[in-house]
Amino acid sequence: MLKILPLWFIRYKFFNSFFLGLSVGAIFTLYAPLEPSIYSLGGVILAMGMLLVARFYHHILNAKWFFRISVFVELVLLLAMLYFLYASYTYQTALLLYAGYQVTFLFGSYLIRAETLLLQTDTLLTKVDTAKQLGYLAGMGMAYLIYKAFAHYGIENPQDQVYDLHFLLIGIELVVIVLIWKSFKR
Repeated sequence: MLKILPLWFIRYKFFNSFFLGLSVGAIFTLYAPLEPSIYSLGGVILAMGMLLVARFYHHILNAKWFFRISVFVELVLLLAMLYFLYASYTYQTALLLYAGYQVTFLFGSYLIRAETLLLQTDTLLTKVDTAKQLGYLAGMGMAYLIYKAFAHYGIENPQDQVYDLHFLLIGIELVVIVLIWKSFKR
């Protein structure tokens, strides 16, 4: 039986949110080739998928599945970013990245619900939510500074900025994956 190790889990949630804060602005550049109807279709598919995931709560609301799904979500993000660095900016890349992010969002409600059930105490939930918000704020602040540094050094094109940012994002995602592994023990 798996058990969450709170200190490692809090670190994981900080870096997970740091990644989100650092990457959130890049989405607008990455998705630029997509037409608005894709977002509507993606939203419909996402909602249907979330309904399906919710039907399995009785089976997956436990530490074992929480760990597996968390690792799966992080690996999908890592593979999407590696593909982006390989293929750069094309319509197909934008569509695959959008699909990859939608897959991660598919499990969003589940992950929040499972996290709440597994952590059980208001003290731990407070620490985790505090770590998440601090990570997100730090990531957003870091993103601002990085984009300003890019502009200062003559990297003005948003596509070039987002492409270069992905090298840092991949490094942080690897840290996130290591931390999720350390957050659970048998």
